[in-house]
Amino acid sequence: MADEKNVQVQTSLFGDDVPMGPAPQPPRARHAELNRILNHAAYAYYALDRPEMSDAEFDRTLQELLALEAAHPELVTPESYTQRVGGYVSEQFEPVTHAARMYSMDDAMNLDELDEWLARTDEALGATPEHPVAYTCELKIDGLGVALTYRDAQFARAATRGDGTTGENVTANVLTIGDVPRALAPAGLARLADGGLGRSVEVRGEVYMPRHSFARLNEDADAAGTAPFANPRNAAAGSLRQKDPKVTAHRDLETFIYAVADEDPIDVHTQWDFLQWLRDCGFSVNEHAARCTSAAEVHAYCERALAHRDELDYDIDGVVVKVDSFASQAALGFTARAPRWAIAFKFPPEEKRTVLREIRVQVGRTGVLTPVAEFDPVTVAGSTIARATLHNVDEIERKNVRVGDTIVVHKAGDVIPEVVGPVLELRPVGAPEFRMPKTCPSCGSPVVREEGEVAYRCVSIDCPAQAVERLIHWGSRNAMDIDGLGDEIVARMVEQGLLADVADFYDKLTEKDLAEVWTGRQTVDGEDIVVGPVIAAKIMAQVVESKRRGLARVLFGLGIRHVGATVARQLATHFGSAAALAAATEEDIAAVDGIGPKIAASVHGFFSIEKNVAVVERLREAGVVLEEERVEPEHPQTLTGLTFVLTGTLERLKRNEAKAALEALGAKVTGSVSKKTSYVVAGAAAGSKLTKAESLGVPVLDEAALEQILETGELPA
Repeated sequence: MADEKNVQVQTSLFGDDVPMGPAPQPPRARHAELNRILNHAAYAYYALDRPEMSDAEFDRTLQELLALEAAHPELVTPESYTQRVGGYVSEQFEPVTHAARMYSMDDAMNLDELDEWLARTDEALGATPEHPVAYTCELKIDGLGVALTYRDAQFARAATRGDGTTGENVTANVLTIGDVPRALAPAGLARLADGGLGRSVEVRGEVYMPRHSFARLNEDADAAGTAPFANPRNAAAGSLRQKDPKVTAHRDLETFIYAVADEDPIDVHTQWDFLQWLRDCGFSVNEHAARCTSAAEVHAYCERALAHRDELDYDIDGVVVKVDSFASQAALGFTARAPRWAIAFKFPPEEKRTVLREIRVQVGRTGVLTPVAEFDPVTVAGSTIARATLHNVDEIERKNVRVGDTIVVHKAGDVIPEVVGPVLELRPVGAPEFRMPKTCPSCGSPVVREEGEVAYRCVSIDCPAQAVERLIHWGSRNAMDIDGLGDEIVARMVEQGLLADVADFYDKLTEKDLAEVWTGRQTVDGEDIVVGPVIAAKIMAQVVESKRRGLARVLFGLGIRHVGATVARQLATHFGSAAALAAATEEDIAAVDGIGPKIAASVHGFFSIEKNVAVVERLREAGVVLEEERVEPEHPQTLTGLTFVLTGTLERLKRNEAKAALEALGAKVTGSVSKKTSYVVAGAAAGSKLTKAESLGVPVLDEAALEQILETGELPA
């Protein structure tokens, strides 16, 4: 702990005085320390896809280094972080030399710095009120840089940015991304010298993971007890660097393309026209770019982007401002690490400090013990947060957080509360390191950590905490879809002994008992509010209706480890009944397409436990359908080989019902629109997916057309 007499104080961004730690180091020593910090952080970010420093902290450190070198030019060396592009090349992929260097971007950390850059650029280019400099403003996508090479107008190779000069060959993985064209479209070839024949063109952009796909990926990770990804950027990077392209194919990646290594072969002269050429070629181009001719217009664009960033289905961390004219870009040239004709306006980070009061361990429905940070409430990105998952003990050790610490918190992707790390200078003396309990905090049974896994688990099948979570999961939308069955009500029923397992919903719970359950709320007079007969009747009607949901939902609802909704549907389709699945060997289950040995062992193990089999038998006796009801087409024609996307609200069909019906006819139903999409079914309030379908020329169907397909098995004319 620093000597109190040697602690400096500065005013933080939020107006409070915070200790800064020891007195400043001599310039040369500080220069070496900043380079060490930045190089270590860059290696963790680019090479390992495991960032150890927040973006805001990294940017502040880099700005300090730049300021130090500006004051002491003699410290600048070729090895300084300010002289490099950034990024690393992994040894697990074949190295690829880019057609031209992929530069980093200089940053403007606020509008004043952006104005300074605009003023310098206008002056360098001789701007006048009558002839202003035009700029193209584009959203700064938080993904992984990629270079795509086309030879003779055909896709030939894909590479990561790497260190700017050499990248990693990820061609096989990029081939699994649906919106990457396999060939340049004829509309684009018309503006390419010699129609693209004998030519090689390298375009550049960003691979990213949509937010909805990121949420689903981490839900699957939580269910499997594996470590979640920290943010969509890490998920995209980790997915693109898979040795097995099949893994990448299931990660739902997308791209935005916005640059080219050499524009000479293309008959375009501005960035704005170039973006249109990319669209003509069939690339995904962000629709929110704008052409501006004044600082005021650039300001307005940045402010709009910041105000509406939460409405996007992908992460952005700023705005890239580029001189529009390619001739002007060439005149301005480059520094050692960045173009002089472009700058990245970085959104101000919203990070707050608070005090970590407790690390509470929760037990999930699969028995996974999850440490959760509970801290003094603080408002971040428009909402108050007081808790955030710490995921597992490895994550706590990596972040080095302890109870009593002053911690920095933010929202990952501006959505998910996350602990960035501690303010070590403010750590209380004697703050203890966290230790995962050796027994379950819910039932006292021993906890285990299986080899190769990060998660600790409670091994007791009778664990009350698991009972509540499993019962809540049983009634969730993608399982048995029992409307009105809130978490608090389920917990109260477990406390009162009305429910212990999922079969109790059908052969034990009565409408009268449910009506008398306390909701956890009270009247202003202090009287307990119970469910009541009206709500109880509605819930019990939902319970009865849930009997007909089918085997796939039952398997998902049972909470079998590693069995998500997709796997449950595959098993139900293959085996047809719970009895057939229960009788199958582990090898039989593993032989199902898409089911690996880990899932097979989990499913076989579940049906090997007598108590679990007894619960399934009670479900059967209570009338729960344990067979998969298939929608058989009345006509021989099927939808095999076609891909559908459902968007908006359907009036007469639930989305999951429409999805199941299409799949029964052989179609594939996905969550994102690409060139490979055969049809988009658009209901009321359809949003960005409908817009993208129209831009890509994908046929759009209404609900009536969908119903005709499902009734006849025939496609519309």
